[in-house]
Amino acid sequence: MLIFGLQKLSLLDYPGKLAATVFTGGCNLRCPFCHNASLVTRFSDCERISDEEVFSFLKKRKGLLDGVCITGGEPLLQEDLDEFIINVRAMGFLVKLDTNGAFPEKLNSLIRRSLVDYVAMDIKNSFDNYPLTAGVPDFDSSPVIESVKLLLQGKVPYEFRTTLVNPLHTEEDIVKIGVAVSGAENYYLQNFEDSGDLVGFGENMSDTQLKGFSAGEMEHFRGILSQYAQNVAVRN
Repeated sequence: MLIFGLQKLSLLDYPGKLAATVFTGGCNLRCPFCHNASLVTRFSDCERISDEEVFSFLKKRKGLLDGVCITGGEPLLQEDLDEFIINVRAMGFLVKLDTNGAFPEKLNSLIRRSLVDYVAMDIKNSFDNYPLTAGVPDFDSSPVIESVKLLLQGKVPYEFRTTLVNPLHTEEDIVKIGVAVSGAENYYLQNFEDSGDLVGFGENMSDTQLKGFSAGEMEHFRGILSQYAQNVAVRN
């Protein structure tokens, strides 16, 4: 796979588990608030880590780590993702997948074959506002909607999550998201923070300032979403 980062221990990425996190390069979206710009637009400039290096590390962590998180970028773009996961699982590790939901067929294939133990899916915004928020003017959100419906079937433990960015998200957006994920088990809201490595807007919106919301505003949004999903929390 195209791997450009390995976090050897994370207490946060996989809920309730000790995990290592693998970062893949490349993404089909260009979310202006993405804090991993180097993995989205400039990953060819990053130092690549071979699959063998990752496997060698994991072999030394058997019995110490519970699982491996695969994030990006968008991992489902990786042609040899299945093979990588099979090798990781053969060592006894659980696998958590982070995805933007744009490839429901691939996601369904992994779930159907029990290759993933937990899925975290980003919902960028209400589906009406996906093109701007995802940074792709002609983006078709129907595959994302299909992935939402797939996870709502409950065939694999999952969470939905949204990074809230001022001025990209409004109260109306939160309501529409809630309706779309009605009945969801877990939903996490994350407040935008500027990492200094953002994708940003194109030239026509280069002056747009992205910022986070206040704690009170985040709690307000959480309350709205709680009317639709079961466990809604603000994750720092």
